[in-house]
Amino acid sequence: MADLFVKICGLRTAPDVDAAVAAGADAVGFVFAPGSPRTVDAAGARELAARVPDTVLTVGVFRGQSVEEVRRLAEESGVRGVQLHGEEGPEDFAALRAEGRTLLRATSGRVERCGDYGEDLLLLDAPDPGSGRPWNWGSADFTAPEGRWLLAGGLNPGNVREALAATGAWGVDVSSGVERERGVKSPDLIRAFVEAARART
Repeated sequence: MADLFVKICGLRTAPDVDAAVAAGADAVGFVFAPGSPRTVDAAGARELAARVPDTVLTVGVFRGQSVEEVRRLAEESGVRGVQLHGEEGPEDFAALRAEGRTLLRATSGRVERCGDYGEDLLLLDAPDPGSGRPWNWGSADFTAPEGRWLLAGGLNPGNVREALAATGAWGVDVSSGVERERGVKSPDLIRAFVEAARART
């Protein structure tokens, strides 16, 4: 099996970004969706993204925002990936397609394959994104989507290996599971998560 893809999301400080990069994360996420304790502005995200090597994907995370706002924030911050949580359709992904930009679709519903909306990566999230509460990924009726998809929702260093064994996910995404308190990341937990995720056999 190819190397597991690991995304650390909701980063707000330089030490957290540095910890994720040093731990070997494949992607780091900056939240632009309003109302989250992890939300950053475009200028702050640009400073953080500048610390990230080209080998690590920088992702802006959006929820229920217009295509125009998403495009503006993505361009102002310089992120190379756009992740949409909401009711966006294929036309929205098509409108946000740009050279060098990776598109991620996040959903809590059942999905057969990655790419149906024109996304490059699919993210299966818990019903309440960002809450730290997992969905039932161990359910007997779970069917993994085809293609490149990331498991998210309630993951942490203590359960990520079990989750991967149960789902066979192509990658994982974590935010609250590497926090010492809501919205505040722990570099130690970031390192522990990446190590645990990559330790599967």
